[in-house]
Amino acid sequence: MKRFKLVSHTLLLALFLLAGSCTEEFAEINTDPNNPVTISPSLLLPNAIQVSVDRYWGHSTRFQRLNIDAAMCWIQHLARNIYINSEGDTYEIPITVSIGTWENLYNSSLVNLEQVIELAGPGGQYENVNYEGIALVMRAFTFSYLADAFGPIPYSEALKGAAEEPINSPTYDSVEDVYAGVLEELKLANEKLSVNGPRVDGDIMFNGDVLRWKKFANSLRIKIANRQAAKKPAESRAIMQEILSSPATYPIFTGNDDYAELDHANVIGSRNKMFDVFSTRSDWNISKTLVDKLLELDDDRISVYALPLSDGTFVGLPNGLTDVAASSISASTIGQKFLEPDAPSILMTYSELMFILAEAALDGDISGDYMDYFEKAVSGSFEQHGLAMPADYIGRLGTIDKETLMTQKWIALFGQGIEAWTEYRRTGFPQMPTPDPRAIFVNEGVLPTRIEYPPSEYSLNMSNLEQGIQLLGGADNMRSKLWWAE
Repeated sequence: MKRFKLVSHTLLLALFLLAGSCTEEFAEINTDPNNPVTISPSLLLPNAIQVSVDRYWGHSTRFQRLNIDAAMCWIQHLARNIYINSEGDTYEIPITVSIGTWENLYNSSLVNLEQVIELAGPGGQYENVNYEGIALVMRAFTFSYLADAFGPIPYSEALKGAAEEPINSPTYDSVEDVYAGVLEELKLANEKLSVNGPRVDGDIMFNGDVLRWKKFANSLRIKIANRQAAKKPAESRAIMQEILSSPATYPIFTGNDDYAELDHANVIGSRNKMFDVFSTRSDWNISKTLVDKLLELDDDRISVYALPLSDGTFVGLPNGLTDVAASSISASTIGQKFLEPDAPSILMTYSELMFILAEAALDGDISGDYMDYFEKAVSGSFEQHGLAMPADYIGRLGTIDKETLMTQKWIALFGQGIEAWTEYRRTGFPQMPTPDPRAIFVNEGVLPTRIEYPPSEYSLNMSNLEQGIQLLGGADNMRSKLWWAE
């Protein structure tokens, strides 16, 4: 009996010690590695970048494609040959375009970028200045895109639903205030980004090349400063001069090998979204406006932008035609370069930056010869597409004034319909031709100036939405002009 009691006590002591050990290690043992409590920036960043790029360049979901269905038709790069009364070409779009743009950029891109900034920022679980800097650049790009599409938006109080003091109904900020914020974010991003700093993974844009992120940050900062220059000239000049006067501190794009684009692979889910759309549907042709201008200038870029007809000629389709009228015309379709599954999605090019600097120099906002920047812009566009600018091309253009400059920029921005649409709304160039007599346009015949707020804002954030509409200075329709319109 004594021996039995000794064994019992020893066993109880062992079980007690084992239980204590299990309790101490319970949290570690009970952690599911496949469902972590926090997700690292390397896993959050790829989807955040992908969503922003797709929603800018060309999303594949029908009735949500702001660039392909709406902007590229409004700016007369493309024209629709069917379903024109509901998918953009007549200035009418389904509200799902607004819904898809708003909800995906806020809920799938910006939320993840905000989390990357929190995790990688000072004292964060994954402290890393380069993750933080990359996320700041993409955040600035995405917020500026939203402001350029809608006008006033939730910005300063956005993305705070999970904060210690959560804000679920954020107030609206004016476009002017959004621009001020993103300009500061881009300056901070350049300061944070360190070429000799910590490594980043999950960078699907530049594969961890921090210098390219710095160039994108500063080039984008110049673009936004120039866009607001007519409204805030002194501040905008100071920003552009600061960057251009110190290239070592503020590097910018220097050629066609370092601009901002997302490369794709011929793998489902990673393909160029224009390939996904144009390779499965034949609803679009090249606009007559673009084809006529390229033919007038004997511009070789037409062979990249468009496919010839069987007889070798290029023919454009007038915008706004009824389905019946459009069906009677044989017109060129989009060029093969844009049909490749691994073709890049472009956010900002070297050519675009040179056009911006040419405009700034022409307006007297920066020093330098505007013609030098202009020639670099035009030749850069040709070179971007594997072409050489003819020696006499600039001479074909006549007087190089603001209209000529912006018309050439419009040509160079083919594919970036949202950017060309924004520049048209800002400057009024290029001059659009008189509509075809068979064309039918809604929106009181006004080329859309913005897109409407999504229904969710009316149902979930009405009081703040009303404030946003007041900041807009007009009704929530597609005719109210945005703050930077000249």
